[in-house]
Amino acid sequence: MIDTIEISEQDLNVWADYILNHSLGGIDPQDVVMIKGERIVWPLMSILQDKIFAAGAIADINLVAPDNNRGQVWGASMAKHGKVEQIQRTPQWHQARYDAMTKYIEILGAENPALFANLPDDTAAEISKADYPFKQIRMAKPWILTLYPTAGFADMEGLPLDKYTEIIVKASTTNPKMLEDVEKPIAQLMEKAHRVRIETQHPKSGKLLALEMDITDRKPVLCTGKRNFPDGEVFTSPNANSASGEIFVDLPVFYNGVTIEGIYLEMKEGKIINYNAEKEFETLKKIIETDDGSHRIGEVALGMNRGLQTALKHPLFVEKVGGTLHIAIGESYGEPYGIDPSTDEGKALLREFIDKGIYNKSSQHVDIVTDFRPGGAGRAVYLDNTKLKIKDNIWVV
Repeated sequence: MIDTIEISEQDLNVWADYILNHSLGGIDPQDVVMIKGERIVWPLMSILQDKIFAAGAIADINLVAPDNNRGQVWGASMAKHGKVEQIQRTPQWHQARYDAMTKYIEILGAENPALFANLPDDTAAEISKADYPFKQIRMAKPWILTLYPTAGFADMEGLPLDKYTEIIVKASTTNPKMLEDVEKPIAQLMEKAHRVRIETQHPKSGKLLALEMDITDRKPVLCTGKRNFPDGEVFTSPNANSASGEIFVDLPVFYNGVTIEGIYLEMKEGKIINYNAEKEFETLKKIIETDDGSHRIGEVALGMNRGLQTALKHPLFVEKVGGTLHIAIGESYGEPYGIDPSTDEGKALLREFIDKGIYNKSSQHVDIVTDFRPGGAGRAVYLDNTKLKIKDNIWVV
């Protein structure tokens, strides 16, 4: 029997309405909406499909095996027992299913995260590469990620299931439109800036570290529930050749069923040249050594959700906490470059940026978060010469 706590129908309806109407901009009769998640998230999947069918559209329920992290093209069984040539034989119907959908909903939440933890390096990396084309299809269409509370994730957070569920449901039923006003001032300053400087302090050596990167001509993106739900960040993608310096990341990073802690990175001319972790170093190594792009940074962002004060380990939540900053190891986002990958012009522009080394291409995109609130390793963030401050649990100019 799966250990869950019942969420009220009222909360599920509010949550589903925000996803369908706010995040995806409504459902039209011609839509084919893929809803992907494990069986443990069924209560939310069920409400969503009811509303999609009621709107005259098609709901494609993509049930994910419990040993498959986020429904990649293959799960842990293939990683443990299969070979590279098997991984590359993606079924044709899988491609057709992704091509047919017009909108995409992914509900995170695992019954047992340990089922897809600590996979063999070579096959796990190959599965990430095999899944990359489908990730590109998802990101080229309206998409949204949300997270359903499960006992497996509550255990990962070290919280009782009832307390964990309360945090998730409260955040997921709060009106996201309130985020727009608090994010605009930071976004306006970021749009004018040429450089970001991030200062952190290593807790053991006491050394002050600084990491700088170029964001010239990059558009900031305000996150108000259109891609992640709940939401609350302002992000951009730096020039992939520009990051230089050092950073310490103090908040835990949940990745493929394990938790990485105490990450240190040293970068030169955009590339990670030295790295360490106090816990799960081998997992960090798997991430960084996946491909050439996983040695670079694809995103820098400020957490802007003042209502999220508990820094959960899952990236969907920890990166949104007001007063935090995160960078992403791996793939850049197209929006800061003004790229629409669904058009021929956008594809050509993307190729140009990749060839110049400005846009970072990778099968990885792993957010790692530093806490700049009192007690955290973060010390200062500058946009050009302007030092940002934290007030009422969010970043302000």
